[in-house]
Amino acid sequence: MAIFLYICSFISLALASTVVDLGYANYEGHTLSSGVTQWLGMRFAAPPVGELRFAAPQDPLPVKGIQPAIEHGSICIPTASSEGRAVPAGASEDCLFLDIYAPSAAVKDSKKLPVYFFIQGGGFAGNSNPNYNGTGLIKASGDNMVVVTFNYRVGPYGFLAGEEVEKGASLNNGLKDQHQALKWVQKHISKFGGDPKHVVLGGDSAGAASITLLLSAYGGKDEGLFVAAAAESQSFGPVLNVTESQFAYNALVTATACDSSSNTLACLRNLDVNALQQQNVNRPYPGAKGKPLYLYGPTIDEDLVVDYTYRLFHDGKFVKVPVIFGDDTNEGTKFVPKSTSSVDAADTFLQNQFPSMKQAHLTKINSMYLTEDQTETFPSAGPYWRPASTAYGEIRYICPGIDMSSIYAAAGVPSWNYHYAVQDTANENSGVGTFHTVELNAIWGPTNTGGGAPASYYNTNADIVPVMQGYWTSFITSLDPNTKRLPSSPKWETWGQDGDAYRRIFIRTGETKMETVSEEQRTRCKYLTSIGVDLQQ
Repeated sequence: MAIFLYICSFISLALASTVVDLGYANYEGHTLSSGVTQWLGMRFAAPPVGELRFAAPQDPLPVKGIQPAIEHGSICIPTASSEGRAVPAGASEDCLFLDIYAPSAAVKDSKKLPVYFFIQGGGFAGNSNPNYNGTGLIKASGDNMVVVTFNYRVGPYGFLAGEEVEKGASLNNGLKDQHQALKWVQKHISKFGGDPKHVVLGGDSAGAASITLLLSAYGGKDEGLFVAAAAESQSFGPVLNVTESQFAYNALVTATACDSSSNTLACLRNLDVNALQQQNVNRPYPGAKGKPLYLYGPTIDEDLVVDYTYRLFHDGKFVKVPVIFGDDTNEGTKFVPKSTSSVDAADTFLQNQFPSMKQAHLTKINSMYLTEDQTETFPSAGPYWRPASTAYGEIRYICPGIDMSSIYAAAGVPSWNYHYAVQDTANENSGVGTFHTVELNAIWGPTNTGGGAPASYYNTNADIVPVMQGYWTSFITSLDPNTKRLPSSPKWETWGQDGDAYRRIFIRTGETKMETVSEEQRTRCKYLTSIGVDLQQ
Protein backbone atom coordinates (compact mmCIF):
# COMPACT_ATOMS: atom_id res chain seq x y z
CA MET A 1 0.00 0.00 0.00
CA ALA A 2 2.84 2.35 0.92
CA ILE A 3 4.54 1.66 -2.42
CA PHE A 4 1.27 2.33 -4.25
CA LEU A 5 0.85 5.69 -2.47
CA TYR A 6 4.47 6.61 -3.23
CA ILE A 7 3.97 5.84 -6.92
CA CYS A 8 0.76 7.86 -7.00
CA SER A 9 2.51 10.74 -5.26
CA PHE A 10 5.38 10.58 -7.77
CA ILE A 11 2.98 10.60 -10.73
CA SER A 12 1.10 13.52 -9.19
CA LEU A 13 4.31 15.54 -8.80
CA ALA A 14 5.37 14.73 -12.36
CA LEU A 15 1.99 15.90 -13.66
CA ALA A 16 2.06 19.03 -11.53
CA SER A 17 5.48 19.98 -12.87
CA THR A 18 4.06 20.39 -16.37
CA VAL A 19 0.93 22.29 -15.31
CA VAL A 20 1.46 26.05 -15.48
CA ASP A 21 -1.01 28.54 -14.02
CA LEU A 22 -1.21 31.62 -16.23
CA GLY A 23 -4.03 33.23 -14.30
CA TYR A 24 -6.52 32.98 -17.14
CA ALA A 25 -5.84 29.29 -17.77
CA ASN A 26 -3.89 26.29 -16.51
CA TYR A 27 -1.97 24.51 -19.27
CA GLU A 28 -0.54 21.02 -18.96
CA GLY A 29 2.55 20.36 -21.04
CA HIS A 30 4.26 17.16 -22.08
CA THR A 31 7.75 16.00 -21.16
CA LEU A 32 9.71 14.34 -23.95
CA SER A 33 12.29 11.58 -23.56
CA SER A 34 14.91 14.13 -24.67
CA GLY A 35 14.52 16.00 -21.39
CA VAL A 36 12.62 18.84 -23.03
CA THR A 37 9.11 19.79 -21.91
CA GLN A 38 6.81 21.38 -24.45
CA TRP A 39 3.58 23.31 -24.15
CA LEU A 40 1.78 23.57 -27.47
CA GLY A 41 -1.19 25.63 -28.56
CA MET A 42 -1.48 28.04 -25.63
CA ARG A 43 -3.52 31.16 -26.21
CA PHE A 44 -1.70 34.46 -25.81
CA ALA A 45 -4.67 36.55 -26.96
CA ALA A 46 -8.42 36.28 -27.35
CA PRO A 47 -9.73 34.72 -30.59
CA PRO A 48 -9.71 37.59 -33.16
CA VAL A 49 -13.12 36.71 -34.55
CA GLY A 50 -16.51 38.43 -34.81
CA GLU A 51 -16.20 42.01 -33.62
CA LEU A 52 -12.48 41.42 -33.02
CA ARG A 53 -11.83 40.80 -36.72
CA PHE A 54 -9.51 43.63 -37.79
CA ALA A 55 -9.17 44.70 -34.13
CA ALA A 56 -6.02 44.96 -32.05
CA PRO A 57 -5.27 41.80 -30.04
CA GLN A 58 -7.06 41.48 -26.71
CA ASP A 59 -5.98 39.58 -23.61
CA PRO A 60 -6.98 35.90 -23.59
CA LEU A 61 -10.29 34.95 -22.04
CA PRO A 62 -10.35 32.97 -18.77
CA VAL A 63 -11.07 29.26 -18.97
CA LYS A 64 -11.63 26.82 -16.11
CA GLY A 65 -9.91 23.50 -15.61
CA ILE A 66 -6.59 22.17 -16.81
CA GLN A 67 -6.12 22.61 -20.56
CA PRO A 68 -4.01 20.03 -22.41
CA ALA A 69 -1.19 21.81 -24.26
CA ILE A 70 -0.18 18.87 -26.42
CA GLU A 71 -1.22 19.97 -29.92
CA HIS A 72 -0.23 22.95 -32.03
CA GLY A 73 -2.94 25.55 -32.50
CA SER A 74 -4.31 26.42 -35.92
CA ILE A 75 -2.09 28.70 -38.01
CA CYS A 76 -3.41 32.03 -39.25
CA ILE A 77 -5.24 32.14 -42.58
CA PRO A 78 -2.92 32.89 -45.53
CA THR A 79 -3.66 34.96 -48.60
CA ALA A 80 -4.83 32.58 -51.32
CA SER A 81 -3.17 31.99 -54.68
CA SER A 82 -6.46 32.49 -56.53
CA GLU A 83 -10.06 33.50 -55.91
CA GLY A 84 -12.67 31.07 -54.68
CA ARG A 85 -10.48 29.23 -52.19
CA ALA A 86 -11.84 28.12 -48.83
CA VAL A 87 -9.87 28.41 -45.61
CA PRO A 88 -7.15 25.75 -45.93
CA ALA A 89 -6.95 22.80 -43.60
CA GLY A 90 -5.00 23.55 -40.45
CA ALA A 91 -5.71 27.28 -40.66
CA SER A 92 -8.29 29.32 -38.80
CA GLU A 93 -9.15 32.89 -37.96
CA ASP A 94 -8.81 31.76 -34.33
CA CYS A 95 -5.05 31.36 -34.51
CA LEU A 96 -3.29 33.38 -31.82
CA PHE A 97 -1.43 30.51 -30.17
CA LEU A 98 2.14 30.02 -29.04
CA ASP A 99 4.36 27.05 -28.22
CA ILE A 100 7.09 26.86 -25.59
CA TYR A 101 9.98 24.41 -25.39
CA ALA A 102 12.07 24.32 -22.21
CA PRO A 103 14.59 22.02 -20.54
CA SER A 104 12.56 19.92 -18.11
CA ALA A 105 15.07 20.54 -15.33
CA ALA A 106 14.75 24.31 -15.75
CA VAL A 107 11.02 24.17 -15.11
CA LYS A 108 11.45 21.86 -12.14
CA ASP A 109 14.22 23.97 -10.57
CA SER A 110 12.61 27.32 -11.46
CA LYS A 111 15.70 28.43 -13.38
CA LYS A 112 15.79 31.64 -15.37
CA LEU A 113 17.24 30.76 -18.75
CA PRO A 114 17.77 32.89 -21.89
CA VAL A 115 14.71 32.98 -24.17
CA TYR A 116 14.69 32.74 -27.96
CA PHE A 117 11.55 34.42 -29.32
CA PHE A 118 11.20 33.34 -32.95
CA ILE A 119 9.06 35.29 -35.46
CA GLN A 120 8.23 33.22 -38.50
CA GLY A 121 8.25 34.53 -42.07
CA GLY A 122 5.77 34.41 -44.92
CA GLY A 123 5.72 37.84 -46.55
CA PHE A 124 3.02 38.97 -44.08
CA ALA A 125 0.78 36.81 -46.29
CA GLY A 126 1.12 33.50 -44.44
CA ASN A 127 2.66 31.75 -41.44
CA SER A 128 5.39 30.06 -43.47
CA ASN A 129 7.46 28.52 -40.66
CA PRO A 130 4.83 27.16 -38.30
CA ASN A 131 5.39 24.75 -35.46
CA TYR A 132 9.18 24.58 -35.55
CA ASN A 133 10.50 22.25 -32.85
CA GLY A 134 12.80 23.97 -30.37
CA THR A 135 14.33 20.74 -29.06
CA GLY A 136 17.36 20.84 -31.38
CA LEU A 137 18.36 24.36 -30.34
CA ILE A 138 17.87 23.59 -26.67
CA LYS A 139 20.07 20.50 -26.89
CA ALA A 140 22.70 22.42 -28.87
CA SER A 141 22.78 25.01 -26.07
CA GLY A 142 23.40 22.39 -23.41
CA ASP A 143 19.85 22.74 -22.06
CA ASN A 144 20.50 26.42 -21.47
CA MET A 145 17.62 28.18 -23.20
CA VAL A 146 13.86 28.35 -23.66
CA VAL A 147 12.30 28.61 -27.14
CA VAL A 148 9.06 30.42 -27.98
CA THR A 149 7.30 30.16 -31.36
CA PHE A 150 3.92 31.68 -32.21
CA ASN A 151 1.44 32.69 -34.90
CA TYR A 152 0.42 36.18 -35.91
CA ARG A 153 -2.31 37.41 -38.25
CA VAL A 154 -1.39 37.94 -41.89
CA GLY A 155 -3.02 39.15 -45.11
CA PRO A 156 -6.12 41.33 -44.59
CA TYR A 157 -6.75 39.69 -41.21
CA GLY A 158 -3.52 41.22 -39.94
CA PHE A 159 -2.77 44.11 -42.30
CA LEU A 160 -5.92 45.50 -43.93
CA ALA A 161 -5.56 49.27 -44.13
CA GLY A 162 -7.64 52.19 -45.27
CA GLU A 163 -9.55 55.14 -43.87
CA GLU A 164 -12.37 52.91 -42.61
CA VAL A 165 -9.95 50.62 -40.78
CA GLU A 166 -8.08 53.54 -39.27
CA LYS A 167 -11.31 55.05 -37.91
CA GLY A 168 -13.27 51.93 -36.99
CA ALA A 169 -10.75 49.18 -36.31
CA SER A 170 -6.98 48.90 -35.95
CA LEU A 171 -3.97 49.04 -38.26
CA ASN A 172 -0.95 46.73 -38.21
CA ASN A 173 -2.65 44.03 -36.20
CA GLY A 174 -0.13 41.39 -37.24
CA LEU A 175 2.64 43.49 -35.69
CA LYS A 176 0.47 44.14 -32.66
CA ASP A 177 0.01 40.37 -32.29
CA GLN A 178 3.80 40.09 -32.10
CA HIS A 179 3.92 42.86 -29.52
CA GLN A 180 1.18 41.12 -27.54
CA ALA A 181 3.18 37.88 -27.58
CA LEU A 182 6.29 39.71 -26.37
CA LYS A 183 4.35 41.25 -23.49
CA TRP A 184 2.94 37.79 -22.69
CA VAL A 185 6.51 36.50 -22.49
CA GLN A 186 7.44 39.28 -20.09
CA LYS A 187 4.55 38.33 -17.83
CA HIS A 188 4.66 34.54 -17.98
CA ILE A 189 7.95 33.12 -19.28
CA SER A 190 9.48 32.76 -15.81
CA LYS A 191 6.87 30.06 -15.11
CA PHE A 192 8.50 27.99 -17.86
CA GLY A 193 12.08 28.49 -16.68
CA GLY A 194 12.75 31.54 -18.86
CA ASP A 195 14.27 34.89 -17.96
CA PRO A 196 12.06 37.81 -19.02
CA LYS A 197 15.13 40.07 -18.81
CA HIS A 198 16.98 37.97 -21.39
CA VAL A 199 14.74 37.66 -24.44
CA VAL A 200 16.46 37.48 -27.82
CA LEU A 201 14.44 38.07 -30.99
CA GLY A 202 14.90 35.76 -33.94
CA GLY A 203 13.13 35.68 -37.26
CA ASP A 204 13.41 35.06 -40.97
CA SER A 205 12.19 37.00 -44.01
CA ALA A 206 8.97 38.77 -42.94
CA GLY A 207 9.87 37.65 -39.42
CA ALA A 208 13.19 39.44 -39.82
CA ALA A 209 11.34 42.44 -41.28
CA SER A 210 9.28 42.29 -38.10
CA ILE A 211 12.51 42.49 -36.11
CA THR A 212 13.51 45.72 -37.88
CA LEU A 213 9.99 47.03 -37.30
CA LEU A 214 10.16 46.13 -33.60
CA LEU A 215 13.62 47.68 -33.32
CA SER A 216 12.20 50.92 -34.76
CA ALA A 217 8.68 50.66 -33.28
CA TYR A 218 7.24 53.87 -31.87
CA GLY A 219 10.25 55.70 -33.30
CA GLY A 220 12.78 53.44 -31.59
CA LYS A 221 11.29 53.42 -28.10
CA ASP A 222 12.94 50.75 -25.94
CA GLU A 223 10.22 49.05 -23.92
CA GLY A 224 12.61 46.48 -22.46
CA LEU A 225 10.94 43.60 -24.28
CA PHE A 226 14.19 42.13 -25.66
CA VAL A 227 17.95 42.43 -25.28
CA ALA A 228 19.24 41.35 -28.72
CA ALA A 229 18.04 40.32 -32.17
CA ALA A 230 19.10 37.94 -34.94
CA ALA A 231 17.48 38.70 -38.32
CA GLU A 232 17.74 36.22 -41.19
CA SER A 233 17.13 37.66 -44.66
CA GLN A 234 15.54 40.87 -43.37
CA SER A 235 12.89 41.79 -45.93
CA PHE A 236 12.47 45.43 -47.00
CA GLY A 237 9.26 45.47 -49.02
CA PRO A 238 7.32 48.66 -49.76
CA VAL A 239 5.50 50.20 -46.79
CA LEU A 240 2.41 52.21 -47.74
CA ASN A 241 0.52 54.76 -45.70
CA VAL A 242 -3.23 54.61 -45.05
CA THR A 243 -4.17 56.65 -48.12
CA GLU A 244 -1.94 54.59 -50.41
CA SER A 245 -3.46 51.38 -49.00
CA GLN A 246 -7.03 52.45 -49.69
CA PHE A 247 -7.11 50.76 -53.11
CA ALA A 248 -6.70 47.31 -51.52
CA TYR A 249 -9.49 47.97 -49.03
CA ASN A 250 -11.78 49.21 -51.79
CA ALA A 251 -10.99 46.21 -53.98
CA LEU A 252 -11.80 43.77 -51.16
CA VAL A 253 -15.03 45.60 -50.41
CA THR A 254 -16.07 45.41 -54.06
CA ALA A 255 -15.06 41.76 -54.47
CA THR A 256 -17.12 40.72 -51.43
CA ALA A 257 -20.15 42.81 -52.51
CA CYS A 258 -19.79 44.90 -49.34
CA ASP A 259 -19.73 48.04 -51.50
CA SER A 260 -23.53 48.08 -51.37
CA SER A 261 -23.45 48.39 -47.57
CA SER A 262 -23.65 51.72 -45.77
CA ASN A 263 -20.93 50.45 -43.40
CA THR A 264 -18.40 48.54 -45.45
CA LEU A 265 -16.17 47.70 -42.46
CA ALA A 266 -19.08 46.18 -40.54
CA CYS A 267 -19.99 44.21 -43.66
CA LEU A 268 -16.48 42.81 -43.93
CA ARG A 269 -16.53 41.92 -40.23
CA ASN A 270 -19.84 40.13 -40.55
CA LEU A 271 -18.86 38.02 -43.56
CA ASP A 272 -18.55 34.28 -43.10
CA VAL A 273 -14.83 33.60 -42.99
CA ASN A 274 -14.97 31.45 -46.14
CA ALA A 275 -16.79 34.19 -48.03
CA LEU A 276 -14.04 36.61 -47.04
CA GLN A 277 -11.31 34.11 -47.80
CA GLN A 278 -12.61 33.49 -51.34
CA GLN A 279 -11.63 37.08 -52.16
CA ASN A 280 -8.42 37.15 -50.11
CA VAL A 281 -5.97 37.35 -53.02
CA ASN A 282 -3.18 39.60 -54.23
CA ARG A 283 -4.22 42.42 -56.54
CA PRO A 284 -2.02 44.74 -58.60
CA TYR A 285 -0.91 48.07 -57.21
CA PRO A 286 -2.52 51.01 -59.05
CA GLY A 287 -0.87 51.35 -62.46
CA ALA A 288 1.07 48.09 -62.20
CA LYS A 289 1.02 45.52 -65.00
CA GLY A 290 0.69 42.53 -62.69
CA LYS A 291 0.22 41.35 -59.12
CA PRO A 292 2.90 41.71 -56.46
CA LEU A 293 4.08 38.67 -54.58
CA TYR A 294 2.65 40.21 -51.42
CA LEU A 295 -0.12 42.79 -51.22
CA TYR A 296 -0.83 43.28 -47.53
CA GLY A 297 1.86 44.38 -45.13
CA PRO A 298 2.86 46.91 -42.49
CA THR A 299 1.34 50.35 -42.84
CA ILE A 300 2.73 53.72 -41.79
CA ASP A 301 0.25 54.53 -39.03
CA GLU A 302 2.24 57.38 -37.39
CA ASP A 303 2.27 55.38 -34.16
CA LEU A 304 3.70 51.87 -34.17
CA VAL A 305 5.20 52.41 -37.65
CA VAL A 306 6.03 56.09 -37.94
CA ASP A 307 8.06 56.12 -41.16
CA TYR A 308 9.92 54.02 -43.73
CA THR A 309 12.35 51.55 -42.17
CA TYR A 310 15.40 52.96 -43.96
CA ARG A 311 14.62 56.49 -42.81
CA LEU A 312 14.00 55.51 -39.20
CA PHE A 313 17.33 53.72 -38.93
CA HIS A 314 19.26 56.44 -40.73
CA ASP A 315 17.71 58.97 -38.35
CA GLY A 316 18.90 56.93 -35.36
CA LYS A 317 15.40 55.94 -34.29
CA PHE A 318 16.03 52.35 -33.31
CA VAL A 319 16.68 50.26 -30.20
CA LYS A 320 20.40 49.82 -29.55
CA VAL A 321 20.97 46.13 -28.76
CA PRO A 322 23.45 43.55 -30.13
CA VAL A 323 22.31 42.35 -33.56
CA ILE A 324 22.93 39.79 -36.28
CA PHE A 325 21.85 40.48 -39.85
CA GLY A 326 22.57 38.30 -42.84
CA ASP A 327 21.52 36.69 -46.07
CA ASP A 328 21.87 33.79 -48.46
CA THR A 329 23.82 33.93 -51.72
CA ASN A 330 20.78 33.51 -53.98
CA GLU A 331 18.06 35.42 -52.16
CA GLY A 332 15.89 36.11 -55.20
CA THR A 333 15.68 32.76 -57.01
CA LYS A 334 12.56 31.54 -55.19
CA PHE A 335 10.63 34.68 -56.16
CA VAL A 336 11.44 35.73 -59.73
CA PRO A 337 9.52 33.74 -62.38
CA LYS A 338 11.81 31.15 -63.91
CA SER A 339 10.46 32.06 -67.33
CA THR A 340 12.01 35.55 -67.21
CA SER A 341 13.56 35.81 -70.66
CA SER A 342 13.98 39.55 -71.28
CA VAL A 343 14.93 42.79 -69.61
CA ASP A 344 11.34 44.01 -70.01
CA ALA A 345 10.01 40.96 -68.18
CA ALA A 346 12.52 41.50 -65.38
CA ASP A 347 11.60 45.19 -65.12
CA THR A 348 7.90 44.38 -65.02
CA PHE A 349 8.46 41.95 -62.17
CA LEU A 350 10.41 44.54 -60.19
CA GLN A 351 7.86 47.28 -60.75
CA ASN A 352 5.03 44.94 -59.73
CA GLN A 353 6.80 44.54 -56.36
CA PHE A 354 7.83 48.17 -55.88
CA PRO A 355 5.05 50.41 -57.26
CA SER A 356 7.04 53.63 -56.81
CA MET A 357 10.00 52.38 -58.86
CA LYS A 358 10.60 54.87 -61.68
CA GLN A 359 12.21 54.44 -65.10
CA ALA A 360 15.34 56.22 -63.88
CA HIS A 361 15.69 53.59 -61.15
CA LEU A 362 15.19 50.78 -63.65
CA THR A 363 17.74 52.21 -66.06
CA LYS A 364 20.40 52.14 -63.35
CA ILE A 365 19.34 48.70 -62.07
CA ASN A 366 19.42 47.32 -65.62
CA SER A 367 22.95 48.61 -66.10
CA MET A 368 24.08 46.89 -62.88
CA TYR A 369 22.30 43.55 -63.23
CA LEU A 370 20.59 42.99 -66.56
CA THR A 371 23.13 43.50 -69.32
CA GLU A 372 23.33 40.84 -72.01
CA ASP A 373 26.65 39.48 -70.74
CA GLN A 374 25.05 38.74 -67.34
CA THR A 375 22.51 36.23 -68.65
CA GLU A 376 22.78 32.65 -67.38
CA THR A 377 21.52 29.31 -68.62
CA PHE A 378 19.71 26.86 -66.35
CA PRO A 379 17.24 24.04 -67.08
CA SER A 380 13.73 25.27 -67.96
CA ALA A 381 14.69 28.87 -67.17
CA GLY A 382 14.80 32.09 -69.14
CA PRO A 383 18.22 33.71 -69.56
CA TYR A 384 17.31 36.69 -67.37
CA TRP A 385 15.95 34.63 -64.45
CA ARG A 386 19.17 34.53 -62.47
CA PRO A 387 20.28 38.16 -63.08
CA ALA A 388 16.77 39.39 -62.22
CA SER A 389 16.90 37.19 -59.11
CA THR A 390 20.20 38.77 -58.12
CA ALA A 391 18.71 42.24 -58.53
CA TYR A 392 15.59 41.43 -56.51
CA GLY A 393 17.61 39.62 -53.85
CA GLU A 394 19.87 42.61 -53.30
CA ILE A 395 17.08 45.22 -53.44
CA ARG A 396 14.84 43.49 -50.93
CA TYR A 397 17.17 41.46 -48.72
CA ILE A 398 20.95 41.63 -49.01
CA CYS A 399 21.57 45.37 -49.28
CA PRO A 400 19.17 46.22 -46.44
CA GLY A 401 21.06 43.75 -44.25
CA ILE A 402 24.38 45.30 -45.15
CA ASP A 403 22.99 48.75 -44.38
CA MET A 404 21.58 47.66 -41.02
CA SER A 405 24.93 46.21 -39.99
CA SER A 406 26.69 49.44 -40.96
CA ILE A 407 24.20 51.56 -39.01
CA TYR A 408 24.60 49.50 -35.84
CA ALA A 409 28.38 49.48 -36.14
CA ALA A 410 28.38 53.26 -36.57
CA ALA A 411 26.26 53.53 -33.42
CA GLY A 412 28.88 51.58 -31.50
CA VAL A 413 26.61 48.59 -30.97
CA PRO A 414 27.92 45.01 -31.46
CA SER A 415 26.86 44.00 -34.98
CA TRP A 416 27.55 40.77 -36.85
CA ASN A 417 26.68 39.90 -40.44
CA TYR A 418 26.69 36.60 -42.31
CA HIS A 419 26.75 35.40 -45.91
CA TYR A 420 25.25 31.91 -45.98
CA ALA A 421 26.69 30.04 -48.97
CA VAL A 422 26.18 26.34 -48.21
CA GLN A 423 25.83 24.57 -51.55
CA ASP A 424 23.51 21.67 -52.34
CA THR A 425 24.30 19.92 -55.63
CA ALA A 426 20.71 19.59 -56.83
CA ASN A 427 19.91 23.23 -56.05
CA GLU A 428 23.11 24.46 -57.68
CA ASN A 429 22.33 22.49 -60.85
CA SER A 430 18.76 23.82 -61.03
CA GLY A 431 19.91 27.40 -60.51
CA VAL A 432 18.00 27.90 -57.25
CA GLY A 433 21.34 27.91 -55.46
CA THR A 434 21.61 28.82 -51.79
CA PHE A 435 18.07 30.06 -51.62
CA HIS A 436 16.15 32.41 -49.35
CA THR A 437 16.16 31.33 -45.65
CA VAL A 438 17.57 27.84 -46.33
CA GLU A 439 19.82 28.37 -43.29
CA LEU A 440 16.80 27.79 -41.04
CA ASN A 441 17.43 24.07 -41.52
CA ALA A 442 20.93 24.40 -40.12
CA ILE A 443 19.96 26.64 -37.21
CA TRP A 444 17.04 24.54 -36.00
CA GLY A 445 18.30 21.21 -37.32
CA PRO A 446 16.78 19.68 -40.48
CA THR A 447 14.44 17.38 -38.53
CA ASN A 448 12.88 20.31 -36.65
CA THR A 449 11.65 22.54 -39.49
CA GLY A 450 8.65 20.55 -40.67
CA GLY A 451 10.29 19.06 -43.75
CA GLY A 452 11.76 20.60 -46.87
CA ALA A 453 15.43 20.68 -45.91
CA PRO A 454 17.76 19.90 -48.80
CA ALA A 455 18.75 16.24 -48.73
CA SER A 456 22.41 17.17 -48.30
CA TYR A 457 21.70 18.51 -44.80
CA TYR A 458 21.45 14.87 -43.71
CA ASN A 459 24.78 13.85 -45.26
CA THR A 460 27.31 16.01 -47.13
CA ASN A 461 26.18 19.23 -45.42
CA ALA A 462 25.35 17.69 -42.04
CA ASP A 463 28.46 19.27 -40.51
CA ILE A 464 27.12 22.79 -41.05
CA VAL A 465 24.33 22.17 -38.52
CA PRO A 466 26.49 22.20 -35.36
CA VAL A 467 28.40 25.18 -36.75
CA MET A 468 25.25 27.28 -37.15
CA GLN A 469 23.70 26.01 -33.94
CA GLY A 470 26.90 26.89 -32.10
CA TYR A 471 26.89 30.49 -33.34
CA TRP A 472 23.15 30.94 -32.77
CA THR A 473 22.90 29.39 -29.32
CA SER A 474 25.99 31.34 -28.26
CA PHE A 475 24.39 34.59 -29.39
CA ILE A 476 21.09 33.74 -27.74
CA THR A 477 22.67 32.82 -24.41
CA SER A 478 25.61 35.26 -24.23
CA LEU A 479 24.72 37.98 -26.79
CA ASP A 480 27.89 37.09 -28.69
CA PRO A 481 28.07 34.36 -31.38
CA ASN A 482 31.62 33.48 -30.35
CA THR A 483 31.44 32.82 -26.62
CA LYS A 484 30.11 29.29 -26.94
CA ARG A 485 30.62 28.58 -30.62
CA LEU A 486 31.69 25.16 -31.87
CA PRO A 487 35.41 24.97 -30.94
CA SER A 488 36.42 24.17 -34.53
CA SER A 489 34.50 27.16 -35.94
CA PRO A 490 36.34 30.38 -36.81
CA LYS A 491 35.76 33.51 -34.77
CA TRP A 492 32.88 35.55 -36.16
CA GLU A 493 34.21 39.09 -36.16
CA THR A 494 31.98 42.13 -35.92
CA TRP A 495 31.06 44.17 -38.99
CA GLY A 496 33.61 46.85 -38.17
CA GLN A 497 33.98 50.49 -39.14
CA ASP A 498 36.14 52.60 -41.43
CA GLY A 499 39.04 50.49 -42.77
CA ASP A 500 37.78 47.40 -40.95
CA ALA A 501 34.20 47.75 -42.20
CA TYR A 502 32.14 45.34 -44.29
CA ARG A 503 33.47 42.25 -42.53
CA ARG A 504 31.06 39.31 -42.46
CA ILE A 505 31.31 35.57 -42.01
CA PHE A 506 31.15 33.39 -45.11
CA ILE A 507 29.40 30.13 -44.15
CA ARG A 508 29.94 27.01 -46.23
CA THR A 509 30.53 23.41 -45.19
CA GLY A 510 34.25 22.99 -44.59
CA GLU A 511 35.03 26.51 -45.81
CA THR A 512 33.58 28.86 -43.18
CA LYS A 513 35.73 31.98 -42.79
CA MET A 514 35.63 35.75 -42.53
CA GLU A 515 35.29 37.72 -45.76
CA THR A 516 35.02 41.34 -46.82
CA VAL A 517 32.08 42.43 -48.96
CA SER A 518 33.30 42.95 -52.52
CA GLU A 519 33.65 46.45 -53.89
CA GLU A 520 31.16 45.52 -56.63
CA GLN A 521 28.46 44.54 -54.17
CA ARG A 522 29.17 47.57 -52.00
CA THR A 523 28.74 49.84 -55.03
CA ARG A 524 25.44 48.23 -55.99
CA CYS A 525 24.16 48.38 -52.42
CA LYS A 526 25.20 52.00 -52.02
CA TYR A 527 22.93 52.90 -54.93
CA LEU A 528 20.05 50.69 -53.80
CA THR A 529 20.21 52.06 -50.28
CA SER A 530 20.18 55.61 -51.67
CA ILE A 531 16.85 54.94 -53.39
CA GLY A 532 15.37 52.92 -50.52
CA VAL A 533 13.03 55.69 -49.38
CA ASP A 534 12.04 56.32 -53.02
CA LEU A 535 10.99 52.65 -53.14
CA GLN A 536 9.06 53.08 -49.87
CA GLN A 537 11.31 50.65 -48.00
